[in-house]
Amino acid sequence: MRLLLVEDDVMVASGIKLGLCDAGYAVDWVGSAERAIEAVQTEAFDAAIIDIGLPRMDGLALTATLRSAGRNMPVLILTARDALRDRVQGLDMGADDYMVKPFELPELLARLRALLRRSQAATTAVLGFGPIEMDTAHRQVRVGGQLLELGPREWTVLEYLLLQAPKPAAKDKLLQALTGWDKEITLNAIEVYISRLRSKLDASGVVLRAIRGFGYRLELAEGVDDAAHAAPVPPPVVVPAPASPLPGSAAPLAAPPAHDGP
Repeated sequence: MRLLLVEDDVMVASGIKLGLCDAGYAVDWVGSAERAIEAVQTEAFDAAIIDIGLPRMDGLALTATLRSAGRNMPVLILTARDALRDRVQGLDMGADDYMVKPFELPELLARLRALLRRSQAATTAVLGFGPIEMDTAHRQVRVGGQLLELGPREWTVLEYLLLQAPKPAAKDKLLQALTGWDKEITLNAIEVYISRLRSKLDASGVVLRAIRGFGYRLELAEGVDDAAHAAPVPPPVVVPAPASPLPGSAAPLAAPPAHDGP
């Protein structure tokens, strides 16, 4: 996932960017609203983290400008202002969430994951397809219950494929999810990570299918059930048969006949 960080304080921006990169995100940082507007005009981002206290145009005006231009990516506002009026104004201007400085990085990451899930129509931190389960909160992938070791970029590619499944993921979108301004990754590199994922998923029953001229799609091999999407089958209801009398025991008494008259 590729993020745009808009923060004019270099020390704060460096700390946030380091934490986000360690969590597996590709992060591009700008120090002003004007540069942020230029960035979204030429690049695609999955979400933006915007500080309110920017020079010249503040973060609220930037958020409103992005929304009026049709930029619908999730926006998380950061600010030192904790008044209710400021929080309400930020949300009304188009922000999706709001965090007051100082904050803890784990909470920022959790809120960011929630925003990204909503933007991708996912409702849980665990993404699944067939035998694959990706826990985005704990950074773990299991295939058939067994842990799968992935490199950071392999993780990003698989996460994007799972978010798109069963639809195909465009190759250029995968590249954007991996690439920041300070990284040089080519479309051929995507094929390298796809090849590595194929080899690691080879025995899982999940096929990484290439869609010619477009990208890649996760598919289930023939005969593999999609347990992650199948509706649970209720257990059969068993009605016990009447118990037979034990040998030597008296037979149960019959009910007396109905008495209709004197």
